[in-house]
Amino acid sequence: MAKVSGKAFDINLFSRMFGYAKPYMSTFYMALFLTLILAGLAVARPILIGDAIDKYVMSGDAHGLLMIILLICGILFLEAAGQYYQTYLSNWLGQTVTIDLRAKLFRHITSFRLKYFDNTAIGALVARCISDIETINQVFSQGLLNIIGEIIKLIVVIVAMVVINWKLTLYSLVPIPLLIFSMIIFKNAIKKAFQRVRTQVSVMSSFVQEHVVGMSIVQVFNREKKEKEKFEKINREHRAAHIHSVWAYSIFFPVVEILSAISLSFLVWWGVGGVINEEVSYGDLFMFILFIHMLFRPIRQLADRFNVLQMGMVGSERVFKILDTESTIEDAGNRSSGIRGQIKFENVWFAYSDDADEWILKDVSFEVNEGETLAFVGATGAGKSSVINLINRFYEFQKGRITIDGVDIREYDLDYLRSEVAVVLQDVFLFSDSIRNNISLNNPEISDQSILAAAKVVGADEFIEKLPGGFDYDVKERGGMLSVGQRQLISFIRAYVYNPKVLILDEATSSVDTESELLIQQAIDKLTENRTSIVIAHRLSTIQKADRIIVMEKGRIAEQGSHTELLELDGHYKKLFDLQFKDED
Repeated sequence: MAKVSGKAFDINLFSRMFGYAKPYMSTFYMALFLTLILAGLAVARPILIGDAIDKYVMSGDAHGLLMIILLICGILFLEAAGQYYQTYLSNWLGQTVTIDLRAKLFRHITSFRLKYFDNTAIGALVARCISDIETINQVFSQGLLNIIGEIIKLIVVIVAMVVINWKLTLYSLVPIPLLIFSMIIFKNAIKKAFQRVRTQVSVMSSFVQEHVVGMSIVQVFNREKKEKEKFEKINREHRAAHIHSVWAYSIFFPVVEILSAISLSFLVWWGVGGVINEEVSYGDLFMFILFIHMLFRPIRQLADRFNVLQMGMVGSERVFKILDTESTIEDAGNRSSGIRGQIKFENVWFAYSDDADEWILKDVSFEVNEGETLAFVGATGAGKSSVINLINRFYEFQKGRITIDGVDIREYDLDYLRSEVAVVLQDVFLFSDSIRNNISLNNPEISDQSILAAAKVVGADEFIEKLPGGFDYDVKERGGMLSVGQRQLISFIRAYVYNPKVLILDEATSSVDTESELLIQQAIDKLTENRTSIVIAHRLSTIQKADRIIVMEKGRIAEQGSHTELLELDGHYKKLFDLQFKDED
């Protein structure tokens, strides 16, 4: 697993990040070639201006001066064209790397076990997929090639200065040791500052995401003022982190300007004396003044590009930490056909944490035959939902065996297994999209005719056709424009059109009104026909027709049998039944 590095520049981390650009190295080399050309053209301008002063200005040669001016204009045109293509290629490279890395990260996240999401803030994952990867994009589009270009420009400028006049060069470079020392201090300070910034961005993203999703709870319990105070504290810490990074720049940039002025002072002091003594020409002195500006400008630019590089390094640390997280479900199975629907649990033990002392399921064994309906009842926390999570391999059990048609579920291809086991949850999740797309989940194999037929079977076609646009009606985020019962019916249509061999209903009627419950119960009867069904029920009236009912208590099977058999036992089920119907009476 990737660890957060304390280094200002981690070569291993950078190499890994740069590895994502390898498929596009031709683009990188073209942009790098243009960077080299631009560095050479930039140095040519001061040399031409110096020659123009010595050869044409001092001698009054207007024609020669005009030719030099035209040549300089041509160089400026070439620089503009080269800068355009270099900027385009580097940004194309950055965006392409971003697409690949973001797609890989998203695929990796979607392969995680649900246990990972139980312990990870969703806002933090959103920040990794968007803002952190965007900083990596900037490394390629604004950082890496520009850093290379500025370094090459520095080298070319210094070499040109030494070749033209090494004495002037020595005077010009007197402040450089102080500048190097300042850069070392700056890079260490800015690394810590950017780590703090990215941490605060993640905290803020998590807070905002959680509270926007849970806004109804905030308002119902009148928590607006308290949550506002919490956000203001997070916001202040976010501002402080950014100010800390700005503080480093506010010190470093003036230091560069002061050292630039000192360098210019040394140059003028010695250069003017050289001109008087005829050891230095006017053109060379003017040329070196331009060189000093070109020398210190890349240094200031390097500091800014270093900002981009550091942000990218910090962002890549966070992204690679997720990519290195081993929380995926092992998908070593190769069976992709043959599921009919016989399910068997053999002495299954399960805990949400591998080292947990308290088991959620304890030595659970049962069997449901093909085409049967099995119901689970029991108190909250008894382990009912854990059973269905294991069938779909949302979580992995620690001991025992689970088979479908006599085959261990781990021998089935995971995609195939989940395509044949449909789950309808109590809390139905709908995307901000049309009803049609929420049913088909954009699967091109599901036709409009099959969607309409499924809606009629479930009994949801009437209310859908009354909506503006019918099946094209946008339900908005999480289906907020529909009632709980309507969302539940849409989830039934979704399950029906996929025609699974096994259907799991997790308390599908517990949160709806009586009228909706009757409609949903009719839909359940249609859905469970001729397929293996497992139903978790809160209302016992909805499972009386089940072939068998299992009563769970504290992770174990307390009783099992038909509705009539369990009533005759006069045990846990009878108590639940009497209590529920007494409350209803």
